[in-house]
Amino acid sequence: MKTVLILGATGQAGQALLQLALEHPEIARVVAPTRRPLPPHANLDNPLVDFETLPEEAAWWKADLALCALGTTLRQAKSKTGFYRVDHDYVLNAAGLAQRAGTSTFGFVSSLGADASSRLFYLKVKGETEQALSALGFASLVIVRPSLLIGGPRSSARFMEAFGLFLGKRLASLLPRHYRAVTTLQVAQALLETGLRAPAGLHVIESEQLQD
Repeated sequence: MKTVLILGATGQAGQALLQLALEHPEIARVVAPTRRPLPPHANLDNPLVDFETLPEEAAWWKADLALCALGTTLRQAKSKTGFYRVDHDYVLNAAGLAQRAGTSTFGFVSSLGADASSRLFYLKVKGETEQALSALGFASLVIVRPSLLIGGPRSSARFMEAFGLFLGKRLASLLPRHYRAVTTLQVAQALLETGLRAPAGLHVIESEQLQD
C-alpha cells in the first residue's frame, strides 16, 4: 500500500487526482498540502501551508510518489512575474523538498507545446519547469502534456479558454488528435496510473495518448 503526495489538489486536475487517489485500492494514504481546508476523508492528510514558505522538515514530504497539478493564470497572478512564481518556482520548490526527503517518483501536469525556447510565455514557462524538474534527479519523472482541459466549473472565469473549449468540442472531428480537448479525469488517470508504475527515467505522455 502506497502513500501519494498531491500538490495543487484544489484545482481542476488536482481535484480529479485527489478523488482517484482516495479511491485507489493500492493507495493507503494521500497527503495534500493546501492553503484552504479540503473535505475530510479517512485516508487524507491535509496540512495547511503557505506555498511561499513551505515547511522544509515536514515528514509528509516523503511519499512513494508525488503528483503536481499546481498552476495559475496570468489573470489570477496579475503579472508574468506572479505567474512564473507559481507555475515554476512553487512547483520546483515543492518538488525539490519531496526529492530530498526521499520521494523517488514525481508526476507533473504540463501543457501541449511546452518548450523552454518557445516565444509564447505560457509554453516557455512550462518548458522551463519541465527542464528544471528533469535536473532534480528523480528516479522516475512522469510529465503529462494535455491540450485544452474539460472539467468542472472554475472558481473564476477564463473567457478565452471557454471559447477555445466551445470550438474544440464542436470541431473535434476536424482537429488533429493532439489539439483536441481532453478531460481532467483523463489527465488524472494517466498521471496517477503511470506514477504508480514508476517507469525509470523521464516518461512523457502527450495529449493524443490521453484519448486512447
